[in-house]
Amino acid sequence: MELVIVTGMSGAGKSVAANALEDIGFYCIDNMPPSLIKPVAQLSVRQGSELSKVAIVTDIRGGKMFEELIPTLNEMRAANTDFKLLFLDAGDEKLVTRYKETRRRHPMSKGTKVSVLDAVKKEREMLAPLKEMADYMIDTTILSTSAFKERITGLFLGDINQGLTVQCMSFGFKYGCVSEADIVFDVRCLKNPFYVEGLRAHTGLEAPVRDFVMELPEAKELAERLLSLIDYTVPLYCKEGKSQLVIAIGCTGGKHRSVVFAELIHKHLSEQNYRVAVNHRDIGKE
Repeated sequence: MELVIVTGMSGAGKSVAANALEDIGFYCIDNMPPSLIKPVAQLSVRQGSELSKVAIVTDIRGGKMFEELIPTLNEMRAANTDFKLLFLDAGDEKLVTRYKETRRRHPMSKGTKVSVLDAVKKEREMLAPLKEMADYMIDTTILSTSAFKERITGLFLGDINQGLTVQCMSFGFKYGCVSEADIVFDVRCLKNPFYVEGLRAHTGLEAPVRDFVMELPEAKELAERLLSLIDYTVPLYCKEGKSQLVIAIGCTGGKHRSVVFAELIHKHLSEQNYRVAVNHRDIGKE
């Protein structure tokens, strides 16, 4: 059985995550009290193939019951129950904006005069230990819905109980760094196709841009050195039992150079039979 427990900040996208997991074959249960997680896991094992992939969403909507989550997770790990904990996060300002747009009350501000921002800060403090426990963490601050769903698919489409999942992500520094990145490479040292009139509107997924970026000796040497470092470090992360490794590659806008290198690293790791996905966070931005 594959069991994913989804939690995190209110407004960070747990409903979208549940929908994405359902699309790839998970049986999803929303707003479950933590005390019921173990019985559901045991039921899923007994049901066999009918409930072979289960995703459970649990968060502070459960009130006092939610306080049982950490003890429950610790008990399950002590009993060698296979599960993965996915924590969803987003910046405070973004969470406040989302609540204002939907005109919904934050779960921690109901029945009080606490502002949404104060409620978000209080929730973040409360959830800090869970974030530390998480096997996977996704920051949805600037992710589109489609990009978020791609991240979920990349993480959980295969057998989540089989070792390390590597996410290769291109991004643009002008839109902010990738907060959940474990390794960040900056390729702004290379010639920028943005300043070439015939290449500006294209992306690093297209041959003209790829050829332009990789034609210079320094680009080839940089690629060789980065891949060598990755070949050394990724097995160390595997040895430490890490579930998710996010390798982020940044350029100015996240459309040209970083995309070329993210694809290069993705191809290299795929050839070594790692579970690896590639995402281009900012490729569609102007």
